[in-house]
Amino acid sequence: MARRRGVDAYPARWRRSVHRVRIALRKSGVDYFRGDGSDWIALVGLLLIIPAITCATLLNPVWFSPAALALPIVAGGLLLRPASLLSLYAAAAAALIVESLSLGPYMKEPAGVTPGTVLVVAACGFFGLVLAQFRARVGVPWRRGGTMLFDLRERIRVQSALPLLPQGWHREMALRPAGGQSFSGDFVVAARTNGGRTLEAVLTDVSGKGMDAGSRALLLSGAFGGLLGSLPPHGFLPAANGYLLRQDWDEGFATSIHLVLDLESGDYELLSAGHPPALQLHAGSGRWEEKAAEGPLLGVYDGAQFDAVKGSLAPGDVLMLFTDGLVEASDRDLAEGIDRLTGEADRYVATGFEGAAWHLIEACAKDVNDDRALLLLSRRA
Repeated sequence: MARRRGVDAYPARWRRSVHRVRIALRKSGVDYFRGDGSDWIALVGLLLIIPAITCATLLNPVWFSPAALALPIVAGGLLLRPASLLSLYAAAAAALIVESLSLGPYMKEPAGVTPGTVLVVAACGFFGLVLAQFRARVGVPWRRGGTMLFDLRERIRVQSALPLLPQGWHREMALRPAGGQSFSGDFVVAARTNGGRTLEAVLTDVSGKGMDAGSRALLLSGAFGGLLGSLPPHGFLPAANGYLLRQDWDEGFATSIHLVLDLESGDYELLSAGHPPALQLHAGSGRWEEKAAEGPLLGVYDGAQFDAVKGSLAPGDVLMLFTDGLVEASDRDLAEGIDRLTGEADRYVATGFEGAAWHLIEACAKDVNDDRALLLLSRRA
């Protein structure tokens, strides 16, 4: 009976051992691709590929060139840490020596190891080592780098989402980074406050453009989103100005415009920090009016004062907030850019400005090498 229990226990112990090995390998793989684990799996795999390439080259050097050793070296530059990469390079160098001795002088054997082959493999190894050292210094493996950038871009996009408005209101926002990049120095934060009766929206243009301003825009959008609604409307821009001053950035300034809109009456206030004026279309007259509030740039000096300008949106009226990239360029000034924007916007009066924000950027500043943003609000007739 005891012997039978021992026989039965052996398969069970074997299954438990296999299960533990499988769990360990799975955990190592997950940690590796998350960037938290050792790179020994990749190193072992690449070290096994090198002799396989070497054998194939010795058997048929015409189809399997000695330069194929550059392939595991390139993969190692993307997958391995600098210390592990040196072991891979040593194995590749040994493989080149074996191939050179086995195939004979390249002058007699055209498919042999030539000086050009050595230079190609060495160049791939050099650039792979530079890339691995850069990843080690940054602390973000290549497997996570793209995911992190995508996550940062999505966070900016989510933070710039406009809240739903009650019936009778239409809102939309379009954002175009400079040079077709994914990151922009322009962003919007918006929230409904005062029990949902008030819409507060802040359009900000951080100094710089594209990737250079994207990281600062992400930081500021999170901070401004926390301030918005937590302070009285007239306290937002002074608090934002103090926050920028504390960052002590080399390019530490930004322009911003803060809209406080009563969704029941249509009355609003605009507070500006060095930002281009807003534009209001009066449905009764069909004319555009500039709404320019006074205030200095954010992050320039402490104790800045920001004076509000008031207005009201009647049924059929439209209000546009935008950044300077939409109306300013090297070949035109601000007034000319505003005239062009209002001229293009007149085409959408009959359609109620549905989908107008993106088309206005395309029409007015399609090829401008600057970040462009447009926030559009309309009160339906």
